[in-house]
Formats: sequence, C-alpha cells, structure tokens
Amino acid sequence: MLINWYPGHMNKARKKVKEIMPNVDMVIEVLDARLPFSSANPMIETLRGQKPCLKVLSKSDLADPKITEQWLTVLREQNQTDALAITTESPRIARTIPNRIFKFFPERDTHKRPLKALILGIPNVGKSTLINTLAGRKRAPVGNEPAITKAQQEIKLSDQLALIDSPGMTWPGSKNETVNYRLATSGAIRDTAFEYDDVALFAIEYLMERYPANICKAYQLKAVATSPLETLEEIAKRRGCMQRGGPDYQRAGELVVHDLRAGKLGKISLEAPGTDCELVKVS
Repeated sequence: MLINWYPGHMNKARKKVKEIMPNVDMVIEVLDARLPFSSANPMIETLRGQKPCLKVLSKSDLADPKITEQWLTVLREQNQTDALAITTESPRIARTIPNRIFKFFPERDTHKRPLKALILGIPNVGKSTLINTLAGRKRAPVGNEPAITKAQQEIKLSDQLALIDSPGMTWPGSKNETVNYRLATSGAIRDTAFEYDDVALFAIEYLMERYPANICKAYQLKAVATSPLETLEEIAKRRGCMQRGGPDYQRAGELVVHDLRAGKLGKISLEAPGTDCELVKVS
C-alpha cells in the first residue's frame, strides 16, 4: 500500500518549522507508543540538528507495556534525548514534562531567558491533547481525525516556558508499505486514503503472529484460521458482517481496525525495537 498523503498545509508547516527552529531551545516530538518508529517523522531529526529532544510516547495505555519499556530504553540512548510514556487517562505523568525540559538547561536562568519548546508530531498522534493537558485548558483542537491543527501558535505555560505548536507533520509519501500499513492501522492516515479490508488483513496477519490469543478472545474464536483472509471471514460471520453472496470484508475490516484502535483487542504494539524496524527503511 503506497500512500502519497501530504496535504498542502503540511508542506507549509515544514517550511515554517524550518524557519522557526533557530529561535527555539528544544523539540518535543510526540510519538504513538504503539509504533514509535513508524510514527517518527525523519524530517524532524534533520530539522532539529543538535537541539535537545524529548520523545513523548502517547497512547501508551493502548500499547504492550513490555515493548513500550524497550522503546523508552532505546530512545533514551539517542543523543541529547529523553523519553517518557503517557496516557490520556492519567495526566499526572504528562505534567512532569516541564521539569524534564528544564533538566536539559541546568545553567540557564529561565526567569531572565524563558525557554521555548517546539512540539511536533505526525497527524492524530495526540499532540493537541498533550498541549491541553500541559496548559490546563483547551488551547489546541482535538479530534480523532488526522490534521486537526491547521496553524502554528505559541502557548505560554509559565513565565519560564512556552510551547510552540505546529500542524501535524507527515513526510511526503513514505514508499515503504509496512510503515504505511502501520500508520493506517493506528489512524494517522485518513480512512479515505485506504480500503479497510486491506488494512485489516495486514493487522490480522500481525496479530496472528504476535497476539493470537487477543484476537481469539475479542471475537470468540476457538483458534485463528490458517490465513488472515480466513480469519477475517470468521470474524465477519461472528459479527454479522454478511451480505448476499458471503462475508462483507469491507465492513468486517472496518470493525477490526476500529476495535484495534480503541483497545478492544487488548494492549497491542505494532512494532518492537530491532527486527521490526531494521527491516523497514523509510524513504
């Protein structure tokens, strides 16, 4: 599945970020805890240069906690980088972010020279929710559709720290199918850009290999079938996704994708450090 999904406002966002980067002190990159590699924007690493970076793994309540811990270890080993995992249900951890930012600048008198942190992330990764949590009020629009934030804005958190918000940035059409499938599965790509049954088959194949018990429990299957298509067919039968002539694969696929996104299949990570990412080269 090759997707060239790069709305015009995202191209403008990239140019604006490049312009403002010299005027900020550090970068906060919000990643999806279920796919920290695939949801990372390679352009951000290029644009930030040697500026410190805090990697925030959002939606960690939906991810496999053991794999999330592995990711945190890997990310913290990167140059000038800290990392933490947050959930939408518990804002307490997210509110430690300002202190983590200040630790990058131990000799800076932030009362005289307040810090500016640029917060970035691909669409629908939870960036706006995080901003509203830190601000203690709604300062950024929130929704389940990608590309909700359209314009850049500055949010003053205190006299010592301000956030610069930017529209969600995605790269101009990843040529790697695995990355695209993971992004589509997570909800980072608009649903109109793909077919549900196609993405569901990718997700089911992965679940059959890594989380077979989860899919059996969610859809009351005695065992997974021998192929993703047969498993999807069984799910269609179980959930009444039928039409004249047989299973409605599109409707059953939509059900599976939305169930996975909502956490109804359990805590699922779509990639782990190491092999899952070594096999993927983002173009």
